[in-house]
Amino acid sequence: MPSTSFIHFRTPGILIFGMVMAPCGWILDLTATVAPNWRTVNNLPTEAADIFLQQGIWDICRASTSNRELQCNQQDEAYFNEQIIEIAQAMMVASLIVTLIGLAVAIPGVRCWRERPNWTVAGLGGLLIFCSGVLTIIPIAWYTHILTNITAASTDIQVGYCIVLGYIGGIMEILGGFVMFIGICRCCGGKNRSERVVRNTGRAARNTTAPTRITVPSMTSRSPSSASSVPYSKDSFDQPDFRRPAPRASSKASSYGAQPYDADL
Repeated sequence: MPSTSFIHFRTPGILIFGMVMAPCGWILDLTATVAPNWRTVNNLPTEAADIFLQQGIWDICRASTSNRELQCNQQDEAYFNEQIIEIAQAMMVASLIVTLIGLAVAIPGVRCWRERPNWTVAGLGGLLIFCSGVLTIIPIAWYTHILTNITAASTDIQVGYCIVLGYIGGIMEILGGFVMFIGICRCCGGKNRSERVVRNTGRAARNTTAPTRITVPSMTSRSPSSASSVPYSKDSFDQPDFRRPAPRASSKASSYGAQPYDADL
C-alpha cells in the first residue's frame, strides 16, 4: 500500500526576517515609550548629591544612588510644556499602533500553509512596519538633538536608556519592514520569489511493483515429457555439440622399439 506524502511549503526568508524583527522592535519601542528615562538630570541644586531625576515623555521619577527607591509622578510643568514632549507622545503612540496594524496585514500574506505567499499583502504590511519605524526614529533623534536645550533644573544631563532602546527598536522595524516590502517588486531577477516545495514522506517510498515470476526447470526430472520454459534440458550438457581435441601423444617415445635387450631376458 503506497504511503501518503505530506507537502510542506517553506516560507521565504525575507518574510521570516521581517516577521521576527517587527515584533522585537515593537517591544523595544513600547519600553521606550512608557519608561521614564529619556534623560537623567544630576546635581540638582536643592537636593542631595546622590539624588537625580529620570525624565520621560509621560512621567518624571526621583531616584537616588544610595537606594533603589523611585518616587514617580513628579510635577514639572515647564518640562511637559516643551513642544518635543507633545510631539514625542503622539508619534510614539502612533508608531505602536501602526506596527500592530502592519503585523495584522502581513500575517495573512505570509501564511506558510499556502502554496505561495500573497506578496502584495505581505508587502503592504511591510510598508506599514517601515513607516512605524520612521515614526519612532523621528522623535528619538529630535529629543537627542535638543537634549540639553530642554528645560531642566541642572546642566548635568545624560542620555537615558529609553533613547537607546528607541533607536534599536526603530531600526529593527525599518529593516524588517523594508525587507518585507522589497518582495512586492521583481528585484534581483525575481529570485526572491522562488519558493521551494518540500515533500516529506516520513520514509522512503516502497516499490509496489509486483515481482516477475520466473519458471526454473527442474534438475531432478529427466523425463522428456516434463515441461520446461527454456529451449534446452540438462541432458544436452552431457552431449556437447563441439568435437573434443584428441589426446596428445606421450612426449617420451620409446627409443628401443619392440625388440628385447639382454637386460630384459
